[in-house]
Amino acid sequence: MTENTNSEFELQNKDMPQQKKTLGIKSKKNIMVWVAIIIIIIVAALFIKWTSNYFGNWFYGNDQYVSTSPNIAVLYVEGTIMSTSVDSFQMPVGYQHQWTLNQIDDLINDSYNKAIMLVINSPGGGVYESDELYLKLKEYRDQTGRPIYATMGSMAASGGYYIATASDKIYANRNTWTGSIGVTIGTFYDISEFLAKNGVKTKTITSGNNKAMGSMTDPMTAEQLAIFQSLVNEAYEQFTGIVAKERKMDLSVVKKLADGRIYTAKQALSNGLVDAIGTRQEAMSDLIATYKLSDCEIVDLIYTDNSFLGKLLSSKLPSLPMSDTSAILQMVNSSRHTPISYTFEW
Repeated sequence: MTENTNSEFELQNKDMPQQKKTLGIKSKKNIMVWVAIIIIIIVAALFIKWTSNYFGNWFYGNDQYVSTSPNIAVLYVEGTIMSTSVDSFQMPVGYQHQWTLNQIDDLINDSYNKAIMLVINSPGGGVYESDELYLKLKEYRDQTGRPIYATMGSMAASGGYYIATASDKIYANRNTWTGSIGVTIGTFYDISEFLAKNGVKTKTITSGNNKAMGSMTDPMTAEQLAIFQSLVNEAYEQFTGIVAKERKMDLSVVKKLADGRIYTAKQALSNGLVDAIGTRQEAMSDLIATYKLSDCEIVDLIYTDNSFLGKLLSSKLPSLPMSDTSAILQMVNSSRHTPISYTFEW
């Protein structure tokens, strides 16, 4: 009798781990199903985003302000001035270049609009984009005869200062960093010696000696360095020329200031780069009083994606950890693709 009982007990014990194992497999399958569902939802949302022109603003839209009374438009330039600024899901974030240009076009044609308050908090950006925004602001000023005031946040450097010069009056916050009048063309890396020491040989087929200039697998020649320097010099001449023209300063004086350095608000005021030190509210009060705009509504023009898709993808997913090597390679790769720019380099 005792022997049979023990056998039954052993059989039960053998069954119990198998049951746990089966439950574990089911749990893993459930997790995989949910992961697959989430992936499908994300892919579907991205597909809708990329084909948003066919689905309308319900999926991907942005409200446009329509004025019905006299107004002062507050236009924000915050972040790097570049053609596109998107997150990992290709959703718009930060400064939106084309949207900003379109807003200024709308303001040019808006008879209710009486002025622009330009709020700048930017380290600068691309030469092309900075100049395009400057020209659009100048177009507004020239075509309408309406004033533009610029007010600077913590930083309005390089391209951020470039666009400020299109204003009738520039206010800097007392803690603003501005200036950095100059041009960069990214950072070039030469890893040819490293590759040689590790027995790695490379060969790039080109149609001319300078077609692959800047490649990090070949040392830069004196001729290539001169070519790159000529690009920087031309953009520099454009920058300093605009500062001299808009600030009514002698070009030689501007060039003495334009060695790339950052200026504090007090230094910038002393050097003639800004007109006043004050808060955004003080700048607005000055604009209203000077141009008798007390009857105007103050309208903030801010890019917001309040569509269904924008809200769906607005939540941030946790980022995956990155190894030191991957981080360094990412930094090197991004700097290699940096175009010629009016950007303050940290």
